[in-house]
Amino acid sequence: MAEEIEIKLALGPGEADKLPGHPAFGAMSAPPARLANTYYDTPAGDLEAAKVALRLRRTPGRTLQTLKTAGHGSGGLSARGEWEWEVDGDTLDLDGLTALPPMQALGHDVLRALAPRFTTDFERQAWLIDHEGARIEVALDRGEIRAGGRSVTIDELELELKVGEPDALWHLARRLAETVALRPANASKAARGGALCEGRWHVPAGDDSAAARFDRAILCLDAYTDSGQPAFLDQARTSLEALARHAPTDDVSQHARVLADALTREEWLTPAFGQHSLALQAALHPA
Repeated sequence: MAEEIEIKLALGPGEADKLPGHPAFGAMSAPPARLANTYYDTPAGDLEAAKVALRLRRTPGRTLQTLKTAGHGSGGLSARGEWEWEVDGDTLDLDGLTALPPMQALGHDVLRALAPRFTTDFERQAWLIDHEGARIEVALDRGEIRAGGRSVTIDELELELKVGEPDALWHLARRLAETVALRPANASKAARGGALCEGRWHVPAGDDSAAARFDRAILCLDAYTDSGQPAFLDQARTSLEALARHAPTDDVSQHARVLADALTREEWLTPAFGQHSLALQAALHPA
């Protein structure tokens, strides 16, 4: 098992075009690669309930089977277990899954009931860069999640730590936010696909800690982006206002108030919004 440590960042409309050629990437080119993915679960949604994601990914040269466990982290940063191996054809390697602890915990009945649930198809451009003493893979994904005749857009950036300390991920994210409209995102492609299947987006209540209020605001923005339901935007603003009122420090309060105020405007996702979001994360979790 490998541990995947990454930051997920949602991009504003058209902002992805600013990334190729960004000074942070130097002169490196990144030819796009088409990735077609099928996610699996049981009809009862046992994997989603256990916060486990299973997919087959078809690339131009091979097919990979991947199992991921739930991430733990905050503010867009997650660390999670990941098992990945190459398979033949377009069918699941059930024998390989049987040996993995998350599937053993779920049992053979779940294994036998697995079936395709939704698909994601996107183009990926990836850069491997050295930054602040760390090696980071920067992946730009653009495409769609499709389920049950519905679709949502994939327009996101993932910064994955290969070598070094996680703080380097935040340093790079803040540099990108100087010129690119982005924000932390917590919802994985698997979670987004599951919500799309059901046609229902749910944000857990969480506790009243500062970090939990910020994470709830991020999840509400994730849900608003995919559903278009204004209630989620209102809930994000409410969480940020509560965070500002009960902030552990003046810095946290100031950033939360700026973000809450921004959400009252139609064009709220700006470089300034991303900068304050990342600064808020840094204030909540100092190195």
